[in-house]
Amino acid sequence: MMPDQLLKIDKLNVYHGSSHTLQDIDINISNRPKAILGRNGMGKTTLCSALMGLTKAASGSVFLDQTDISSYSPESRAKTGIGYVPQGRRIFRSLTVIEHLKLVEKKDSRWSIEKIFSIFPRLAERRKNMGDRLSGGEQQMLAISRALMLDPKIMIMDEPTEGLAPTIVDDVVELLHSLAEHEIGLLLVEQNISVALEVASDILIMLNGRIVDQVTAEELKSNTQMQQKYLGINFA
Repeated sequence: MMPDQLLKIDKLNVYHGSSHTLQDIDINISNRPKAILGRNGMGKTTLCSALMGLTKAASGSVFLDQTDISSYSPESRAKTGIGYVPQGRRIFRSLTVIEHLKLVEKKDSRWSIEKIFSIFPRLAERRKNMGDRLSGGEQQMLAISRALMLDPKIMIMDEPTEGLAPTIVDDVVELLHSLAEHEIGLLLVEQNISVALEVASDILIMLNGRIVDQVTAEELKSNTQMQQKYLGINFA
C-alpha cells in the first residue's frame, strides 16, 4: 500500500528576479490523487519544475517517502521515484519511439516496453517513427510512457491533455485512473477542469503563487461561485 504521506512540500518559495513566484507552498500527497487548478501565470508550471529540481527553490523542503530530496539533482529525483510529464512533452526529434523507451528502461521495473505497448498500442505501431514524426497525441503518450518506465512512486503531470483530440483525452484519463491500482501517486496540473474533476479526489486552487484553497472535486463541481472566482469559468 502507498504510504499516508508520499510527497510532502513544506514552505516552498521560488523567486524569478524580484518576482515571488511561489509563496510558502504546502502540499501533502498520499494515495488520493490531487489536481492543481488556476488561471495561466499563477505558478503551476513553476511548481512542477521546482519539484523536479529544474527550478531552484529559495527556501523550503521537498520530501519523497519521508526522504528529504530538496538538494537532489533532477536526475536523482527521477531515480528516487518522481515521474515527470512536462508541459510541451519535450520529445527528442531524432530518436524513435523505441529508442526513447530504451533510454529509460530499468531492470526489474514493473513497466516493461511490452506493457507500455499494451497500454498504448498506437505507440507499438509507431515504434520506429522519429519523435518529430509523431502526432501531438502520440507524443503525449510517449512522454507519459517515458515517465512510467522509471517505475515512479508518484507522477507529476503538467497539462497532459493539452491539445489532444477528445478520444486521446479519454485514453489519458483512463490511464490516470489506473495509476492508483499500481500504487502510484498523482499530482496533476490541468487546464481542462472536466479532466481534473474526473481524475482527482482533491483540488488545490493556485492564485498568484499561493495555494489559496483546497476542496474535494465534488465541492468544486457544485460551487459555481468558486469556479468563477478562481478559474473564470462555470463548469456546472
